[in-house]
Amino acid sequence: MSSAAWPSPWRMRGLELRIDVDREDARLEDELDVLQRRLARPGDVLHGIACEPLALPGFRLHWREADGELYVYVEDVLRRRLAGCTVFNRLIELDARADRHLRSPHSRYRAAYRRRGLASAVYRRSLDAGMCLLTGVRQSGGAHALWRRLAADYPLHCVHLRDRVLRDLDGDLDAALRDDLYTRLMLLGRGWTVERLAAEAGLVPARG
Repeated sequence: MSSAAWPSPWRMRGLELRIDVDREDARLEDELDVLQRRLARPGDVLHGIACEPLALPGFRLHWREADGELYVYVEDVLRRRLAGCTVFNRLIELDARADRHLRSPHSRYRAAYRRRGLASAVYRRSLDAGMCLLTGVRQSGGAHALWRRLAADYPLHCVHLRDRVLRDLDGDLDAALRDDLYTRLMLLGRGWTVERLAAEAGLVPARG
């Protein structure tokens, strides 16, 4: 599948896989408040972790890696408030070769900080560092819109993941394939091509 074909609107409509509802905002606020206190509490595993300015002024990233998963926390520096976080999860469905290169991002941001480009900046940082991203079983509407925007700058592919085999799909998807829980979206990080992913991660190329 040519990545250049994806941005056209009619093809992107075909990539609306399984859109789930967003989580309850009140619960999310409580969860982020807890993380914020942990980041500031001496002796906590989150206290003093690596940090750097975010590409967007007024924000900075804190991050740590644990068991191969990357946890990124976005702080509003002026308000000293945790705006949200993104976790780049491993996928147990992947085999060992693919697990080295692909992660599934899941973001949680306070309502006041959504649609401000924070999650996009975090995703871009990881993609620019060479990480390839794969969707989970479901996406929120906001997450799906974010992937559509990122597809303008990073190759987007539709793939099928089953029995630890990751297969690139080609052409338009019918309704049954879009609803299949094994059908996912994949964004290629900088420096990656389908050919390289096939050689190093075992991706099965689309049928010619």
